[in-house]
Amino acid sequence: MVVSDVRLPDAHGVSLTKQLKEKFPDLEIIVLTAYGTITDGVEAMRNGAFDYLTKGDENDRIVPTVARAVEKVALQRRVRQLEQKVAPLPDFDGMIGHARPFRAAVDLARRVAPLDTTVLLLGETGTGKEIFAQALHATSPRRAGSFVAINCGALERDILESELFGHRAGAFTGATRDKKGLFAEADHGTLFLDEVGEMPLDLQVKLLRVLETGEFLRVGDTKPTRVDVRLLAATNRDLSTEVETGRFRTDLYYRLSVFTITLPPLRDRTDDIPALAEFFKAQFSAKLNPRVRSLHPDFVERLKTHPWRGNVRELRNVLERAVILANSEQLTPDLLPFSSTAPATSPDDLSLTAVEQAHIRRLLAQTGGNKAEAARQLGIGLTTLYAKIKEYGF
Repeated sequence: MVVSDVRLPDAHGVSLTKQLKEKFPDLEIIVLTAYGTITDGVEAMRNGAFDYLTKGDENDRIVPTVARAVEKVALQRRVRQLEQKVAPLPDFDGMIGHARPFRAAVDLARRVAPLDTTVLLLGETGTGKEIFAQALHATSPRRAGSFVAINCGALERDILESELFGHRAGAFTGATRDKKGLFAEADHGTLFLDEVGEMPLDLQVKLLRVLETGEFLRVGDTKPTRVDVRLLAATNRDLSTEVETGRFRTDLYYRLSVFTITLPPLRDRTDDIPALAEFFKAQFSAKLNPRVRSLHPDFVERLKTHPWRGNVRELRNVLERAVILANSEQLTPDLLPFSSTAPATSPDDLSLTAVEQAHIRRLLAQTGGNKAEAARQLGIGLTTLYAKIKEYGF
């Protein structure tokens, strides 16, 4: 970064800013002057200066401003590194599955992908709603923009509002600087709201306003921010029932459900399980255990008869575990957590504590460790679930 005076022996700092930014776009420049004018300040910012400070009056701002500029450069560098590592978003051509209900969902998604229509993805936990959302973005005219996702059920109300809409410095205790929300991050791209049915009612009002006007207020702000965002949403809840019970706004429900796609549970597409298992085996063996090369036929048959309450996510977790534990080139039934016959139950096994512990373990496995979702299915608060996890030591 550069800290430059305005009056230089052989140049003018404001003009120099433009020349430097043209040659080094990632460079951040702070312009200092003893004779600050509004005209020079405006011109410097137009030329790409990070900030424009007046000597003497703003000496105490120099070090914090330098720190922020350095932080911005580091963040930009980190973003570029991550962009180089991240694989392209999936599209519908790469989706695995030939079962009729699955192909019907893919066909619907293909038809709506090129449009700016809001899409509501329905289905049980683990059916691949976020993968579909990524594919909708990747095959849309907005694919050059950002795809931003957030789980509305994983955050407390105030944090969710700040994450979605951003906030002004000083808006609340701890808000030491302006924060750009996810709606702003997704401008000209796509925002995916997973578990939208968990969103508090008052935030549903703000969401509806963005959908209808393209504007929102950051927390602590008085001037609306305008964005151009395509919204995709998903839920495993029955939103029509949520509307009847007053837990979800009717107007928002109809606004979100302009175009709905229901993803089938894995139990309705068991013929796809061998191909999915082969895909996950190849994925995890390459990263975790290169010796694994194939699936034993009995291993595949056990997979096909399992109920898969956690759907594709549970299948993925089971394959990852099996690959890690494998000591040979083939995945065999003994590597499955449900492969052996259950032992005879003793009276102690039927105690309330044992049953509760087993049930919590099972739900955590089915939800891929998503504690917010497990707590919702259990009908208990997230803090209660954490207490149970600590009590049972897992």
